[in-house]
Amino acid sequence: MGKRIVLVLLAVMMFAGIAVNQVAYASTDGGEGINEKLGVPIVVYGDTLTEEQEAEVRELLEVGSDEAIDEYRVNGQDIANYIDGNPDSRMYSSVKITPREKGEGLEVNLVTPDNITQVTKEMYANALLTAGVEDAKVDVASPVKVTGHSALTGIYKAYDVQGVKLDEDRMGVASEELDVATKLAEQAGIDKEKVSELFTEIKKEIAAQDPATKEEVEQIVDEKLKSLNIELSPEDRQLLTDLFDKIRSLDINFDALQKQLDEITSGIKDLVNDEGFWNSIINFFKSIFQAIADLFNSIFK
Repeated sequence: MGKRIVLVLLAVMMFAGIAVNQVAYASTDGGEGINEKLGVPIVVYGDTLTEEQEAEVRELLEVGSDEAIDEYRVNGQDIANYIDGNPDSRMYSSVKITPREKGEGLEVNLVTPDNITQVTKEMYANALLTAGVEDAKVDVASPVKVTGHSALTGIYKAYDVQGVKLDEDRMGVASEELDVATKLAEQAGIDKEKVSELFTEIKKEIAAQDPATKEEVEQIVDEKLKSLNIELSPEDRQLLTDLFDKIRSLDINFDALQKQLDEITSGIKDLVNDEGFWNSIINFFKSIFQAIADLFNSIFK
C-alpha cells in the first residue's frame, strides 16, 4: 500500500508540473524578444513613489530586472512644463510605452483601473491621438488612487527624452482635451464612457466633414450631443466647441485619425476577456484532473 501511495503522489506532482508549464507556455508563447527596429519599451515612474511602491509598479507593468528597457522619472516640474500643471504636484501615475509598427495603431491599457479615478483609457487614447502619439502600446498604473492626469506628462516626457519631438500646440490641446473630458464627467455629471464616446464621435465627424469654420464645428458638436442624448449647459457646449475648433485647426492627418478613432470605438480585445482562451485553460485542467482520477482508479482497483 505504501508504494502505491508514493506512486500516486509522484503522479500528482508530475501532472501538476506539466499543468504549470503548459499554462506558463500559453501565457508567454509568441514573444518576439527585443524589436531592434523599433527600440526597447520606455517606463516613466512618478517621482513621488516610495521604493516599495516603485517595486509594486514595476511588477504591475511587468518590468523584469533583466529586461531591456529605458527608465525615467517624472516630477512636478515636468507636469508644469508639459501640461501647465502645478509644479508641487505629487506624482504617482507611471507608464510603460512599447513602440509598435507604423499602422498598428494605439492601444491604451489601465493596469490599475480602480486607482485611475477620472481618466478612462479611451480618454487617454483620444488625447494621445490629438498630441500625435499613434503607434504604441501604453500601459498606465498607479499604486494609489489618483485622477490620472500626470500619466500624460510621463508619456510626453518619454517621447521627449527619446528625441521624438511632439508638436507643442498639439500637446497643449491634448492636455486641454483631457481637462475638458474629466470636467464634463466630474462636474456635468456625464458618465465617463459617454464622454469618451462623445469625443470620439465628434472627432470622427470632423475627420469625415473637414469643417472649415468654427460654426461648422459647433453644428457637429450640437448634432452629436443630440444623437447621443446628452444635455449640456450653454457654457459647457461652448467649451466643447472651442476645444474642437482648436483640434480642427491643428495639423492633423484626419484620414489617419479616422482609422484610429474607429479602433477606439470598436474597443480593444483583452486576453482576460478572451472567452476562448479561458475555455481552453478550463478544458486543459479538466483533462488533467480526469487523468489523475483515472490513475487513482487503476492503482486501487
